[in-house]
Amino acid sequence: MTTIKAPLAYQATGLAFLLSLLFLLSGCQTLSTPEQVTLAFWQAMTEGDIDAAKKYATQETQHLVMQQQHLAAAALQTGVILIDGPNATVATTMTLNASENNKVLSFDTVLLKENDLWKVDYQRTLNNLLNLPFGDVFKSLNAIGETLNKELERQIPLFEKQMKSFSEELIRQLEEFRRQLEKSVPPEKQQPHSNTI
Repeated sequence: MTTIKAPLAYQATGLAFLLSLLFLLSGCQTLSTPEQVTLAFWQAMTEGDIDAAKKYATQETQHLVMQQQHLAAAALQTGVILIDGPNATVATTMTLNASENNKVLSFDTVLLKENDLWKVDYQRTLNNLLNLPFGDVFKSLNAIGETLNKELERQIPLFEKQMKSFSEELIRQLEEFRRQLEKSVPPEKQQPHSNTI
């Protein structure tokens, strides 16, 4: 049996090709699905790794991610994934572990294709979070505040009118009190000065 040995140059080239191929394949293991990007984004957010989370957000919304405060630790789950061309939504469930009652938030994470990569549209995702029942409480409180402001604005002229009326009545009563004092205390009789002639 004879073995044929390839020249050393071919062996080195083959090894270099294999290493290049492995490098390319490992580089291709980027997060390619909306679900993977969603999980990576929210995991980074709950771990307080804002820089990592920013990488998964669209260029337009990265500034919002940078302004975000550290989120509490949470368990993440994804559900239904809808892909419509360059748009996607991923049903996201976040169970906040820090709260005593493990509050559960269910909302849609919105993603867009940007440079052929899925990125979280954080603005639209935040809008979805504000539409949760908890968001309805804030909306209700806001509506109550607006109603109170309108009512106060409507009542201010009436209040000013009442203050003016009260002020005028107070002045009138003080004048009446002064007159009564003058009547009750007779003016002192002036005595002639001893130095006068």
